[in-house]
Amino acid sequence: MDPSLKLRIAVDAMGGDFAPVNEVAGSLAALRETNNAFEVLLVGKEQELREQLQKAHAEGLSCSIVPATEVITMEDSPTAALKQKKDSSLAVGIRLHQEGKADAFVSAGNTGAVLSATTLILGRIKGVSRPTIGTFLPAEGGLCLLVDAGTNVDCRPRQLFEFAIMGSIYYSLVTKKERPTVALLNVGEEKGKGTEVVIEAFKMLEASNLNFVGNVEGRDILKKKADVVVCDGFVGNIILKFGESIPGFLKGRLTRFADEGIIRKLIVGLAKGSLKNALKDFDPNVEGGVPVLGANGISIIGHGSSTPTGIKNMILRGVEVAQFQLHKHIEKALSASLSIEQTELSATAGEYKGE
Repeated sequence: MDPSLKLRIAVDAMGGDFAPVNEVAGSLAALRETNNAFEVLLVGKEQELREQLQKAHAEGLSCSIVPATEVITMEDSPTAALKQKKDSSLAVGIRLHQEGKADAFVSAGNTGAVLSATTLILGRIKGVSRPTIGTFLPAEGGLCLLVDAGTNVDCRPRQLFEFAIMGSIYYSLVTKKERPTVALLNVGEEKGKGTEVVIEAFKMLEASNLNFVGNVEGRDILKKKADVVVCDGFVGNIILKFGESIPGFLKGRLTRFADEGIIRKLIVGLAKGSLKNALKDFDPNVEGGVPVLGANGISIIGHGSSTPTGIKNMILRGVEVAQFQLHKHIEKALSASLSIEQTELSATAGEYKGE
């Protein structure tokens, strides 16, 4: 990538629950915050986008419109929608990246459709059997990356191994930690615990060059016994959704506590600001979005309910990942792991032949 050229980020301006208002506002906020350090290509219905840009006084900002006449909604079937709505903001935006007209693509639209479009249009990195997504969870002393966070509900050992490699590289990008610790999520810390899939994945990770620390249990995630925690998407999505429910649950408990008397109401009032700050890391808008790990390109997925701040942070994450060329690093790491496996297989075959 030529450092003298501005990055171009294609934004699915019609994706998300509050599109295109939040998408436009977040895009402009990202440009203002970085002093036009990159370009934003707003993909969507031209007239609606022009109206939003006029209202937001976008003069002087590196922002342009790429027309797309259709919208894939949250109710659409992902695969069917891609076939039927080829001029959707999602499909057009992904193709811009695939054709080299954009350096990254971001969307807060239909998650299943974004994943499908990313896989079908951008393709997979060589050595990746299934792309995945990970999510950062607040933990003691920093962040913990949970991967898979809901993409693949049924996995083979090799896929969990791939998730660990991709998650480790992504964690290093975000936190600047060179050798993050990696663990398998299990029902116990002992080596022989878990399903056959997890036991086999353990063996692969133990023999790898990753900083593998073994098994961890669910209670260890927020204690941050490992930087990267690997599991299948069925388990990962349950943990993610449970975590997202915590702030609302605590807020409800505090409200009921305050309703029981004036003294309690004063206590809660005095602590409100501190509690809000303590729980802000659970807000998905802080992270903004997550990259599709294993895709042959940069595709960032955000929450459908993203605020303008969430959209801004999603775009900034896209810029960061594009500058790092995350997919290239993943491809290199997986290529190395495949070479090691092939060497080991050749050596084993030689033993059987008596060589």
